[in-house]
Amino acid sequence: MDFALILVIATGVTGVIWALDLLILRRRRAEDESRGEPIIVEYARAFFPILLFVLVLRSFLYEPFRIPSGSMTPTLLEGDFIFVNKFVYGLRLPVVNTKLVEIGEPERGDVMVFKLPSDAGTNYIKRVVGLPGDVVEYRNKQLRINGEPVPLKLLGDYEGPGQSGAGIAIERLGGAEHELLMIHGRQSPEGTFVVPQGHFFMMGDNRDNSRDSRFQGVGFIPEDRLVGKAVRIWMNWRLPSEGGPLWRRIGSKIE
Repeated sequence: MDFALILVIATGVTGVIWALDLLILRRRRAEDESRGEPIIVEYARAFFPILLFVLVLRSFLYEPFRIPSGSMTPTLLEGDFIFVNKFVYGLRLPVVNTKLVEIGEPERGDVMVFKLPSDAGTNYIKRVVGLPGDVVEYRNKQLRINGEPVPLKLLGDYEGPGQSGAGIAIERLGGAEHELLMIHGRQSPEGTFVVPQGHFFMMGDNRDNSRDSRFQGVGFIPEDRLVGKAVRIWMNWRLPSEGGPLWRRIGSKIE
């Protein structure tokens, strides 16, 4: 189900009904006092401004997402609800995703939501590792970009929620540091990847438990599949059997 398409259609329909009433039907009712306001007009007038506000907010400013898996642990945990900045990479039309205004470009290290190339109805969230033209190499849990090793510092065993049997490390990617996990004794796809122009190479922070650009079906992410940059956690919700919500995560900035 494409919620963006449904929202556009609902906004358009209620807007057209409201406009027809304003320009034609209201005048006829004024001439014939026996005519009451149709209930569909009443609903359209009530819902159109709300739908329009949500459409503009969701399409051009910020959109909420829920993290459904642990592929970005420890940066993002399953059950986190996040806000994604929709305008940081340029203003785009809803549904068709055509860029209207150039504002900025993804930077190495950004946590980004994108539409899966093989399924436009599925959103993924990963970290930008390779920019257009980069040569990305991943071997023995070490990342190299354009022949240069990405600084990596091992910290010990990971003791947080979401992934057992993993070690935690700090990686300096781009101009900022972030934490990542490496599962002891588990191998994940390795290789050398040349990023085409207009595309990006994405990896999860849970490096050995992430389906990302190293896998067929994901691969390089074209620019027209970008959704926005993840900026902040606004809620974390887990079932009581899972330990309940992690209140300390609410309001956390996504690095």
